[in-house]
Amino acid sequence: VCKLESVPLDFGDYHPLKPITVTESKTKKMSRKGSTSSTSSSSSSSMMDPLSSVLDGTDPLSLFAAAADPVITTATMDNTRKKRDKDDSSAVGSDFEPWSSKRGEILARYTTTEKLSINLYMGSEKGKATATGSAVSEKVRTRLEELDDLEEGSQKELLNLTQQDYMNRIEELNQSLKDAWSSDQKVKALKIVIQCSKLLSDTTVIQFYPSKFVLITDILDTFGKLVYERILSMCMDNRVSLSDNFSPENVNDTAKETCLNWFFKIASIRELIPRFYVEAAILKCNKFLSKTGISECLPRLTSMIRGIGDPLVAVFARAYLCRVGMEVAPQLKESLNKNFFDFLLTFKQIHGDTVQNQLIVQCVEIPLYLTLYSPAIDWILQCIAYRAPEDYINCAEVWVEYTCRHFKKREVNTVLADIIKHMTPDRAFEDAYPQLQSIIQKVITYIYDFSLLFSVEKFLPFLDMFQKENVRVEVCKCIMESFIKHQQESTKDPVILNALLHICKTMHDSVNALTLEDEKRMLAALINGFIKMVSFGRDFEQQLSFYVEARSMFCNLEPVLVQLIHSVNQLAMETRKVMKGNHSRKTAAFVRACVAFCFITIPSLSSIFTRLNLYLHSGQVALANQCLSQADAFFKAAVSLVPEVPKMISIDGKMRPSDAFLLEFLCNFFSTLLVVPDHPEQGVLFLVRGLLNVIQDYTWEDNSDDKVRIYTNVLHLLSAMTQETYIYHVDKVDSNDTLYGGDSKFLAEINKLCETVIAQILDHLKTLGKEETLKRQSQLALYLFNTILAHGDLRNNKLNQLSVNLWNLAQKHGFADTKTMVKTLEYIRRRSKQPEMSHFADLALRLPLQSRT
Repeated sequence: VCKLESVPLDFGDYHPLKPITVTESKTKKMSRKGSTSSTSSSSSSSMMDPLSSVLDGTDPLSLFAAAADPVITTATMDNTRKKRDKDDSSAVGSDFEPWSSKRGEILARYTTTEKLSINLYMGSEKGKATATGSAVSEKVRTRLEELDDLEEGSQKELLNLTQQDYMNRIEELNQSLKDAWSSDQKVKALKIVIQCSKLLSDTTVIQFYPSKFVLITDILDTFGKLVYERILSMCMDNRVSLSDNFSPENVNDTAKETCLNWFFKIASIRELIPRFYVEAAILKCNKFLSKTGISECLPRLTSMIRGIGDPLVAVFARAYLCRVGMEVAPQLKESLNKNFFDFLLTFKQIHGDTVQNQLIVQCVEIPLYLTLYSPAIDWILQCIAYRAPEDYINCAEVWVEYTCRHFKKREVNTVLADIIKHMTPDRAFEDAYPQLQSIIQKVITYIYDFSLLFSVEKFLPFLDMFQKENVRVEVCKCIMESFIKHQQESTKDPVILNALLHICKTMHDSVNALTLEDEKRMLAALINGFIKMVSFGRDFEQQLSFYVEARSMFCNLEPVLVQLIHSVNQLAMETRKVMKGNHSRKTAAFVRACVAFCFITIPSLSSIFTRLNLYLHSGQVALANQCLSQADAFFKAAVSLVPEVPKMISIDGKMRPSDAFLLEFLCNFFSTLLVVPDHPEQGVLFLVRGLLNVIQDYTWEDNSDDKVRIYTNVLHLLSAMTQETYIYHVDKVDSNDTLYGGDSKFLAEINKLCETVIAQILDHLKTLGKEETLKRQSQLALYLFNTILAHGDLRNNKLNQLSVNLWNLAQKHGFADTKTMVKTLEYIRRRSKQPEMSHFADLALRLPLQSRT
């Protein structure tokens, strides 16, 4: 596929690399300007010389130089060249930055103070003498030997050159090339080009290599231009040059023959690098041979580069191929793309032993070494990107992953800036949301250090392209999920906080009346995850300020407000821990501020049980921080809220009775009320009395016994309050056991409450005397019996008799569990053996066991 399209010429079995047979033959001499000898062979072998001509011994490289009028030809060619140069420069358009604009920058950037060396071609005496008796094959052999001279040592090595000396020598070689060409020494010119190309395989002073590449490729460009102009001049018909868009059919056989000869000469170069560069330099000449010549040669030359072992040398070879490719066939992007992908596949070579050892020898660090690739990669990417189709964003979507994986934030920022530049005009981003989302996902996959991510200047402007709300919210969700997943430690980085607050605000503001509950829960969970990761350390005031700001920003998401209340309560307890319970004036004021935050936030919540539990929890925090009046306010608010509890509440989308939840809350509330001291202006047990009144007025379900169970738990509380020392306390808070000190009036009040509660329970038991409720009556009777057994003073005759009556009631209709009754009786007998518990023995005798029959 990669071979040149050959022009049908009668060469018999000739091949340029086939051994040459030399035979003696008679010759006739023909003098010709600029040539040493010319022969017409009558040899029986009929060998054709590919380096000379089939036209009566004349050399096609010199034919028209001798025949044409120098003045007219020169003038015609100058005009044609100017016109063609103008056309060629416009082939890629004025919006394409030419190589010439980069040349000076590269030479100025990549310099060295180390000594350089260069090999200069010294010429050869072979083939200079006129050999009238030699055959065509002798001439072929002579020219091939001349080509071999360069590789066999016909050169001089100049050492210890400064950078300027080196550049001067290269310029001398460039001038020598022009001089050799103008004097019709085409083989010498080719030798100079080969010699210069070999210099590109030398990386002994590696930091100078990009500049060396610029200098050498100038010579290659000159050579390619000379060869093309020479062949073009041979195509003139009646001194009229070919049209700009000529086809191979317009090229005469002589020009094609000469063109083929050049490619044959280049094919005989042994070393890969000079053979590649010289052929690439005359790539444009394929236009004379075939319409598809260039498109066939580019893939072959691309594949040749794979044989270059040094990755730096290889990438500059790819850059040169892109240069000549863009000049002659800018539409053939496939080979350019393949060039770069080949580079990516071989990039890992820089970590190999060969490159690493070379860098060690030259004392070059990897970061400096990588900068040497910049000119080549920059040029290749410019060629690939030039006038690329609307699928730009599809390419960017792929390349951003490569950039994130292998480069730093500066390069990522550059890519994001370029995408913004391309997608902002005419709101092109609106048609590329899936690709833009994918880009964001790739960025946060590889950059999950959010302090680094948000220091990328163009990241937030990139987010601004997501104008469609639902897409914008999805992107914000992805970012928050990544933060919660990868952020291991709490943060107070202002860059992170400001950016994530903006992102969370975007998610919050998307909530409306049509938003599904599941979506609300998901958004709230992400925002709560962020809030939990924010910590200002011991700067508690700054922490509270953050919570205040968050409350104002996320007021429409109830779970976020709940989290903020819990966070502020935790902040108050951390303050208490730091002060070891002994608040100063400043910290006391701070915890009161925390308490106030909670007190004014809770009423904004819609869930009544959430409010009840937060009032209780916040009251406990206030009590622990010795904020007694604030604690009373919380508990009063909870008491006043109980009547608002609905009969049915929604749990996971289903309506369920609220009695069980209310019972659980009240039991927790009773446990807290034990340690809450009475207010001096409110009377004895004012909170307990208020709660009992609320429970009494609350409308309970007809088939519910929760009211009796609540009253029974109140008896537990009242029993604990009669103890001389309560079973638990809040540090540095005096409870009623300390305030009243077992005062008889206080105990009398408790007894009155107990009698009232028991009376309420017994009244309820009487209502359960119907046949369909006898089982409930049995269970409640036994429940109250166990409460009296555990908390009552059974030495009291009235209480003792009540317990016996409840025992009998539990068994009366045969609904009691016999095993439970037996175990209860055994417990009473064991208690009777303890000191001062003899009255339990009398009780046991009065508690008969009845069978169900």
